[in-house]
Amino acid sequence: MVNKDQSQMSKKTNPVIQSWAENAAKWIDLIENDKIESRKLVTNAAILKTVLEHNPQKVLDVGCGEGWLVDTLSHRNIQCVGLDAVSAFIERAQKKRKGVFLHLSYQQICEGAFVEGAPFDLICMNFSLFENKKSKRLLSHLKKWLKKEGSMVIQTVHPIEVCENEPYKSGWRKDSWRGLEEEFRTAYKWYFRTFENWSVLFQSVQLELISIQEPVHPKTERPLSVIFVLRKSRS
Repeated sequence: MVNKDQSQMSKKTNPVIQSWAENAAKWIDLIENDKIESRKLVTNAAILKTVLEHNPQKVLDVGCGEGWLVDTLSHRNIQCVGLDAVSAFIERAQKKRKGVFLHLSYQQICEGAFVEGAPFDLICMNFSLFENKKSKRLLSHLKKWLKKEGSMVIQTVHPIEVCENEPYKSGWRKDSWRGLEEEFRTAYKWYFRTFENWSVLFQSVQLELISIQEPVHPKTERPLSVIFVLRKSRS
């Protein structure tokens, strides 16, 4: 449960949350009916496999969307909590999925919200980091909810594959609904990072990079994502 002070925290909607809220129904349809090829073929299984390899008893899924990962883990008898800032996702998850789901924004986390069940064995972020400096703040606060020997698993777009013919450098991008433009509206800016700048981000919050995985498309053999596995720095 979120503590009683949560209701007093800032609830100002940012462009990212607004865009996801406006497109929530379409996204739920895509996920529940396996209409996104990359997720159906590769990335969903990849993040699930990585999480299970750590044999966690308690997992926190940050930016859980409509809750498919929490549901899958909960059916494997893993205590799992999902957080999301989009109320439509949480309402759907609470009705259709197994697990605990809380309506909570990243801003509220950074302002001191508390989630019952912390600390966790593993914290997962599956395609849910979009900001620049705010990501540093968020990871710093999430790290406090991680057990001493716990792990953080982050899946994101593959830096090299995303660039295609564009310069390989970190910066803001406008193609938030890349590949889904015909169905989705109100795109938002998201922050693209090179591998080097992902490393800089992790070092800045004292998270040690343990491994990198690069799931590839079975036919094209091109990378579809990258999964970072981290733990608290021991130095």
